[in-house]
Amino acid sequence: MPDLVLGISAFYHDSAAALVADGRPVAAAQEERFSRRRHDPSFPARAVEYCLREAGAGLEDVSAVAYYEDPALKFRRVLDSYLRAAPFGFTAFADGLPRWLTRKRRAADVVAEELAALGRGRVPEIRVLRHHRSHAASAFLPSPYESAAVLCVDGVGEWATTSLWHGRGARLTNLAELRFPHSLGLLYSAFTYYCGFKVDSGEYKLMGLAPYGRPRYADVIREKLIDVRPDGSFRLDMRYFDFLRGQRMTGPAFDRLFGGPRRTPEGPLTQREFDLAASVQQVTEEVMIALARTARERTGERRLCLAGGVALNCVANGKLIEAGVFDEVWVQPAAGDAGGALGAALSVAHERGAPRAHLGSGRDAMSGSLLGPAHDDEEIAAYLDGRGVPYTRLDPDALADRVAKELSSGKIVGWFQGRSEFGPRALGARSILGDPRDPRMRSAMNLKIKFRESFRPFAPAVLDEDAGEYFDVRQESPYMLVVSQVAGGQRIEVPAGDSRVTGLDLLKVARSRIPAVTHVDSSARVQTVSADRNAPFHRLLTSFKAETGCPVLVNTSFNVRGEPIVDSPHDAYTCFMRTDIDLLALGGFLLDKSEQPDWREQGDWREAIPLD
Repeated sequence: MPDLVLGISAFYHDSAAALVADGRPVAAAQEERFSRRRHDPSFPARAVEYCLREAGAGLEDVSAVAYYEDPALKFRRVLDSYLRAAPFGFTAFADGLPRWLTRKRRAADVVAEELAALGRGRVPEIRVLRHHRSHAASAFLPSPYESAAVLCVDGVGEWATTSLWHGRGARLTNLAELRFPHSLGLLYSAFTYYCGFKVDSGEYKLMGLAPYGRPRYADVIREKLIDVRPDGSFRLDMRYFDFLRGQRMTGPAFDRLFGGPRRTPEGPLTQREFDLAASVQQVTEEVMIALARTARERTGERRLCLAGGVALNCVANGKLIEAGVFDEVWVQPAAGDAGGALGAALSVAHERGAPRAHLGSGRDAMSGSLLGPAHDDEEIAAYLDGRGVPYTRLDPDALADRVAKELSSGKIVGWFQGRSEFGPRALGARSILGDPRDPRMRSAMNLKIKFRESFRPFAPAVLDEDAGEYFDVRQESPYMLVVSQVAGGQRIEVPAGDSRVTGLDLLKVARSRIPAVTHVDSSARVQTVSADRNAPFHRLLTSFKAETGCPVLVNTSFNVRGEPIVDSPHDAYTCFMRTDIDLLALGGFLLDKSEQPDWREQGDWREAIPLD
């Protein structure tokens, strides 16, 4: 039996479990995929069960359990924040303190109790790590680099909000950090809140909104909200923020600065929101580039690793790569708190002497981030047959060819193959796919399938070997965490009169030969696909290229707005039936919507789909 270390993140958001065998990630999953509760913060019992099952192990086979942050230190920070804000924020203090005095303050003990309740054997030693060390370990240890600079930027862990590390071999040395309340992640979240989106989940909406606006508030942000030094260090002017006092991110001074109260959630978007998004995005990019320059100077390294929630800002990542501060940049695909579970496990495993055995392969240790559960064809057939679901069974090549042909005719396909992805991005295992050449595809997917805002862009998946022909990529991008411009050869010249078009009307202007994945600034969040990381998806893209001459597909996550990405055959079939997806490729089975029973004839058709 290999040396197993189990990592856990829990009790804030995006709880997850990860299992490392001899220093190599073998299983990882967020609890939300099993509970179907988005950003589930509860103890990841089902994710732990999955990880142990994947390894054929019980808790007695696990050498140590690593918890991703120090709850006692975090409690001291929370208490200090309440005291500094007194007498304001008493309501938030009264609401939050009981949870801290019970479960949250003693999170490590709660983890031990929850593990014992699983009945999977003796609970091993619980190791507690610092939040940013877990992030740093998740960024560096599975990266393909022997040595690298490491930047972790997020909202806040215990105290750290930004940290700089030097990774060499299996060692990580902390060189510098910035502390709460001065946080780039919380600055971005404040604008997320002010623009009417939900904090800790709506930041990517703000990022997608930015290209519709002009950064006309950027100077105000620099002059009033954040004092950025040449080395990238910064301080926030807390007179404009309310997160120390209670549940709101911004206060009256923020409202006055930007001309009125925050946008009502779900209310109409105006030019102000577009311009606010563009402005904070620009400032975020500037700070990240300044921090990267300091990281280069302090470490002398040519390679950079990134983690923390701000590392999910793929536009900033693209600008950082474009700036050429580092020769190569690697971003942990589960860069947020879920990835902390993996980082904690890796950190403890390498402390125990595990090697970084993947070094020298030219690849990272993340297995394409396909570390979640798989469902074989036997299990899928039992599910479908048990419910009388009609299907066609195909071998892998025939499935790819048939799906490619259907996609080329304008059909939208749910694609469920192999192990699910760890992290927030669908990477061709739990995806909804479409033809990027179809100018109607964006609106069809947003409004009829995803049930989400029309301004949201879709990402392209492209064959690794063809990426340079379609996008201005400077390095491979297997985890969809870098935004690049669409290549000049694919662009369509915009008529001069269209330059007057503003706001959401920009969506009506065709900018490339792959309009469904081209954002209004001619950018795209690119995923490069190789056969060694994801053979089924690479096979499909190859078939689509043979059918159409285009090696690109629209790739969005297999879910609807407000729900986690599907994880099981049941999740996939339910989503398929509740949306206008035309076909479902479920393992080796292809399901055609036109052949399915009409659940709507049975009263409430959503409830009529059998639940497990």
